[in-house]
Amino acid sequence: MTDDGLEGRRPASAPMTDTRRDPLPRHGRPARTAAWALALLLAACGSDDEVNVKPAGIGPVSEVRYDGSSDDLLTAGLGRTGLGSATAPTFANAAAPTATELRRLAIWNNYRALADMTAAGGYGRLYGPNIDLGGNDTLGEGRIAGRESLAFLDDGTGRDNVTLMVQVPDSFDVAQACIVAAPSSGSRGVYGAIGTTGEWGLKRGCAVAYTDKGTGNGAHDLSTDTVTLIDGRLAPAATAGTASLFTAPLAAGERAAFDTASPNRFAFKHAHSQRNPEKDWGLHTRRAIEFAFYVLNEQFGRPSGNSRTVVLKPENTIVIASSVSNGGGAVLAAAEEDGAGLIDGVVASEPQINLDLPAGITVRRGAITIESAGRPLYDYVTLANLYQPCAAIAASNAASPFLSFVVATRAANRCTALAGAGLLSGTTTAERADEALQKLRAGGYEPAADLLHASHYGFSVAPAVAVTYANAYTRSKVTDNLCGYSFGATSATTGAPVAAAAASMLTIAPLGNGIPPSNGINLINRAAANGPINDPLAVSPSTGLADYHFDAANCLRQLLANSALTSGIDATRKRANLRGKPALIVHGRSDALIPVNHTSRPYVAMNQLAEGVASRVRYIEVTNAQHFEAFLGLAGYDTRFVPLHVYGIAALNLMWNHLKQGAALPPSQLVRTLPRGGTPGAAPAIAASNLPPIAAQPAAGDLIEVGGGVIVVPE
Repeated sequence: MTDDGLEGRRPASAPMTDTRRDPLPRHGRPARTAAWALALLLAACGSDDEVNVKPAGIGPVSEVRYDGSSDDLLTAGLGRTGLGSATAPTFANAAAPTATELRRLAIWNNYRALADMTAAGGYGRLYGPNIDLGGNDTLGEGRIAGRESLAFLDDGTGRDNVTLMVQVPDSFDVAQACIVAAPSSGSRGVYGAIGTTGEWGLKRGCAVAYTDKGTGNGAHDLSTDTVTLIDGRLAPAATAGTASLFTAPLAAGERAAFDTASPNRFAFKHAHSQRNPEKDWGLHTRRAIEFAFYVLNEQFGRPSGNSRTVVLKPENTIVIASSVSNGGGAVLAAAEEDGAGLIDGVVASEPQINLDLPAGITVRRGAITIESAGRPLYDYVTLANLYQPCAAIAASNAASPFLSFVVATRAANRCTALAGAGLLSGTTTAERADEALQKLRAGGYEPAADLLHASHYGFSVAPAVAVTYANAYTRSKVTDNLCGYSFGATSATTGAPVAAAAASMLTIAPLGNGIPPSNGINLINRAAANGPINDPLAVSPSTGLADYHFDAANCLRQLLANSALTSGIDATRKRANLRGKPALIVHGRSDALIPVNHTSRPYVAMNQLAEGVASRVRYIEVTNAQHFEAFLGLAGYDTRFVPLHVYGIAALNLMWNHLKQGAALPPSQLVRTLPRGGTPGAAPAIAASNLPPIAAQPAAGDLIEVGGGVIVVPE
């Protein structure tokens, strides 16, 4: 891809300003001090200079310098106020947004997608661009000047095109060099972690190494043969060529035939790349770190002919890998696979990670043993997809936020369908709903998550994740219509497939999340009795009922017996051996997307079993915290749940102090928070009293015990 597609970016061949030289290590790692002192001596003598070389597989690098006023690294010029506005940034020409405008919209959207942006919820008071690392409101609008470098990682075919990005703030100090790796959460684009890890790293003065992990929000409109580019703009697939973020791997005739049979459909990178990108999340995170070292040495290395020398290396640079959700799983995977000593510490929030669970791992909450702990994502998300709509209408869930988003008749029909298939035994809808809820609990979902099943299903979370990962793990083509599913825009009145609105397509990169339903693109099922149709409206052929398409949900569940799917899952499993690296894992007990019983809890037990006394993993479980921070501004979420984001920031500060000053990491513990309460939609402003800190010496009743492959979390 040529560099001239990005406004204001300079080619990699252009010189970088050399503003700082001769970095000195003051990072609290004595074992590396002697080696760095020797390296400095050799450098001063002009010998042993290592030329900075771009890592293999990284394509042309483009760069933009942001002044921190009209535009910046963290807020795209919007500042704290603009990010907090519910009004999205606009385009000068609505029909032809520029790369700069698309970047601004992407940052606005990704920030808001991962944090509660209401003042009552804490934005601008407890966190946000204006809040410094001490928690004080001292940073004004929070704009941060610096350089942003962007490139693809690929094997030359354009099939991977993993997006890498490095932001270097002007506050970066080579004498206190640090890099923060921030892989995107979910299937978001490369800015997917900017409002979480990115913000913290830039404020700390660190370079931030981002990646979309190969699941980035790449969309291919198969009817118009239009694709997205690395900067979010659109192009015909033929014009984009290998510069496309994602083009469905179909021959021209194959695409045309599919479009004739199933018009107005989309392919998405995570689902349809046939790469099973999750197996490489750790690799992509480590390659982002390598890219960051290259960018930093291009900027700060001494001139050596037409090149630069290497002055920043893992030996003299603190590297923390940190992110949330899928990104949290990616940093754990990267640390496990890191045999080169790139990563010094890990902070993972609510990590989604599939485990290679050994015998002897036991998870307990108080005196209760969790019988099904450690299942892979596809297992528990298809369980949720099957039972959630029925469980949502259980009498005990009557106070669920957004219960109205689950259509009662369709939910009752799902209960009927489950009973008809022998999956429930109750004779009334009420009995079946209660039984469905118990199925979810028995499947590893915490009782603390009960009230979230309605909104998660109503917002199509479980169906979206199940469909995307089914395709990814089996490496299915978009033309396979796995379990009858495809992606496309649908009519608001009939649910039938229609051409995507122009505005929706133009903003699919900055506003989409990579897993439809997203930005006007929905789940379509051609196998429905009344299909092809928007999936929630589907009638199951086996039941003749509008039951949220039980047949499709059951099909996805039955794929657990498919060898291609199980092989895909097995390729992603991790063993929880972090090679003695310090790690803080933070997770909310009420998480109804990534349950603690399948991820963080067993991972910590596995790590202790694998590493024994060498383990430096600490686990912080937070009560009244769930997965979707952006939902905390919604009625019913605001009164019941607290921001896990606050504890992610605290964990980063604790890890920094540990690596820089040798401060002890806190013991594994349960943090007991206090919900805001009040009236749904008008909860009182959150206060420090709602969010007790991670304790250096927690009470005995709050300690999490780990040993011999057993983890015991207090009630």
